[in-house]
Amino acid sequence: MNNTVDELTVDYEEDGILKIKEIDKEVLSKGAWATVLFRYREWQENDTYGPDRYVIRRYKKSGGEYRQQSKFTISSNDQARRIVDALSRWMSDEPEEGK
Repeated sequence: MNNTVDELTVDYEEDGILKIKEIDKEVLSKGAWATVLFRYREWQENDTYGPDRYVIRRYKKSGGEYRQQSKFTISSNDQARRIVDALSRWMSDEPEEGK
């Protein structure tokens, strides 16, 4: 059960093999709705883990337990860099609050 945001993970085991291994996570928001950015690796056919991958997942707390509602998988390092670049550019262009 996932009663707290800290318990949320993308780890996934099948037949005794950790098919998806969480490397890191960043909690972006907490509360009745939680948003978490995960860094993970997937088990490959050649018995090694592949390159880093990233996914943003949204969870809703219902009945005392967090349940996944949606996800966005960042498909490549290039796409991740483009997202970071766009957000950085937009944030630097944004006027300060209250002005």
